[in-house]
Amino acid sequence: MNNVKELTTKLVQNIETVIVGKRKAIQLVVLGLISEGHVLIEDVPGVGKTMLARSLARSLDCSFSRIQCTPDMLPSDITGVDIFDQASGTFRFLPGPILNQVVLADEINRATPKTQSALLEAMQERQVTISGKTHIIPKPFMLLATQNPIEYEGTFPLPEAQLDRFMLKIQLGYPGINEEMSVIKNQQLSHPLEVLKPITSAEQILQVQKRIKEVYIAESVMRYIVEIAQETRTADAVYLGASPRGSLALARASQAWAAMYGRDFVIPDDVKLLAEATLGHRVILSSSARLQELRTGDIIRDILRNLTVPGGDYRSE
Repeated sequence: MNNVKELTTKLVQNIETVIVGKRKAIQLVVLGLISEGHVLIEDVPGVGKTMLARSLARSLDCSFSRIQCTPDMLPSDITGVDIFDQASGTFRFLPGPILNQVVLADEINRATPKTQSALLEAMQERQVTISGKTHIIPKPFMLLATQNPIEYEGTFPLPEAQLDRFMLKIQLGYPGINEEMSVIKNQQLSHPLEVLKPITSAEQILQVQKRIKEVYIAESVMRYIVEIAQETRTADAVYLGASPRGSLALARASQAWAAMYGRDFVIPDDVKLLAEATLGHRVILSSSARLQELRTGDIIRDILRNLTVPGGDYRSE
């Protein structure tokens, strides 16, 4: 797994020239890429959500498109549309921005539910169907979406079906004093994004994605993952727990995290580290829990504290 570690380290370091002091968030976005997942970045305005997504796209030699979500956007603005060509007398398909390898859906919760639903097939099936014809999205495919959790006017909350299709949900948070000073210094003359160069190709990413699936998960660790997901479904403060897709996401993310550190096997610490990012957005709290201002992260941390961590040898025989 040394080649996976080397490639992901280069990607993280390249993005860090633009996004300062947010290594964990950058690592999670890279993890989403190599584990064939989609990432939802939720935070307040101005902390670098869009810049993080654009920096990842610039670091890859892949096709990129940006969708600026607005309430008047139509599903065909995302997927594409068949238009009539008068010269040939036939219909011609005009592809939408979703038919690219790296797609940024900026302020996704500003699109209407009907428009948001246009992303469901693309996120899960890696294809879109227009007028009965299926169009395959080129690989590797990754959707990065951003949203602002503070401003609710003119927004439409993402439905559970769509949240469940995001492998990870991450926050950036405000930078520290030194980091914010570095941001100001770096942008005095020009923006570092302007000189960011691709450091890997689509073929290399596809090879890494295949290697991720070879990372070994011991049966005891696999049971630990399932137990965490099961506990989210039975907790008193939870209205709806994580789905089996959540268990799969946590397992695949753990494989990718292990590979990023050069290991070919998953340990429980990988699972604990990624549980909140992979399961938190899939859990819906009960009304009483919301009144108590509980967060899904609190529930998951309680589950991790109470569950017995599996012991033994985690390596494959």
